[in-house]
Amino acid sequence: MREYAEIGIGREARRTYGLEDISIIPTRRTRSSKDVDTTWSIDAYHFDIPVCSHASDALASPEFIIEMGKQGGLGIINAEGLWGRVDDLAGAVEAVTKAENPTEHLQKLHALPLDVELLARRIAEVRESGVTVAVRVSPQRARELAPTVISAGTEILVIQGTLISAEHVSANGEPLNLKEFIGSLEVPVIAGGAVDYTTALHLMRTGAAGVIVGGGVNTNDISLGINVPKATAIADIAAARRDYLDETGGRYVHILADGMLANAGDIVKAIACGADAVVLGPLLAQAEEAPAGGWFWPSVAGHPSFPRGYVEIYSDIELGEGVTGEDQAFDPTTVVSKNSPLEVVLHGPSSDPFGRQNLVGGLRRAMAKCGYTDLKAFQKVDLAVH
Repeated sequence: MREYAEIGIGREARRTYGLEDISIIPTRRTRSSKDVDTTWSIDAYHFDIPVCSHASDALASPEFIIEMGKQGGLGIINAEGLWGRVDDLAGAVEAVTKAENPTEHLQKLHALPLDVELLARRIAEVRESGVTVAVRVSPQRARELAPTVISAGTEILVIQGTLISAEHVSANGEPLNLKEFIGSLEVPVIAGGAVDYTTALHLMRTGAAGVIVGGGVNTNDISLGINVPKATAIADIAAARRDYLDETGGRYVHILADGMLANAGDIVKAIACGADAVVLGPLLAQAEEAPAGGWFWPSVAGHPSFPRGYVEIYSDIELGEGVTGEDQAFDPTTVVSKNSPLEVVLHGPSSDPFGRQNLVGGLRRAMAKCGYTDLKAFQKVDLAVH
């Protein structure tokens, strides 16, 4: 039963929960983490681990995307980022991290014309490596860019904004009807971010193979006043999936949680709430293969007039005098660690006691401690509210 609180005479608000508000409850049965299966699939594409990278140029060099695939995950390329705007991708990323006003500099770079041929060549380079190619486009430019990125080798199309609807209505142009658009494509589509039951159900009815909960690490809360705590958002959208499964007689839509995942424990709880996979940003910025050297920004940070994300350092942080790693251990926006190979970040071994490395190892151990051997079964684990 949903809980509501009175916030004033005649005005109520629903009580919701973030991942920090809940914990999983172990059962009487435990297993070895070696017996845990973390594989998942979307459409015809199979992955060893339920981890994707957020579509940010801070993560998405061709080398990083390829390494994500080799480590069993899925790297996502931002078609509207720097890949199709600058010849020297590494130099442009470094310039953002060294700029006096990084957000303003990123906006200038995003104002450069998009060279679709350059974008296509870089996508083709990743495709030639043999890893699965996923590319993100915004809802506003999906119709324009999808044919280019798909012909270049994109196998999974991601249509993502910080918030999305099933039909983007525009007074000055033809609206994007996702059902018609997705039906015209020959590749599976993941759409997001959604934060509520109704929107998610509408997205599922468009034919999307996956729905993203959230739009990455963004500032919607303080810039728009919009924020649904992650645990409630995932659980609500999982409920929409169950209803859609009944409605269609068995069509399963995958749920991917993106944003506010600060450690392995958050990943564990996101899947326990109903997610099939997670989309990580800052946690992956600490990987040596990440092109920004520990800096991170979401795909919406370069918006020309109203950015809802910012450029921030997440690893190799210099701690102030008298400040220890423990003091910053549970800050949800900060990763205090040294850069490590992506393999260590995902699979360990790690010497970090706060769950910021060996992320998949943490998930495997939690599942084993609760007696579960696969991700779908783990979505039924008991939860407690703090």
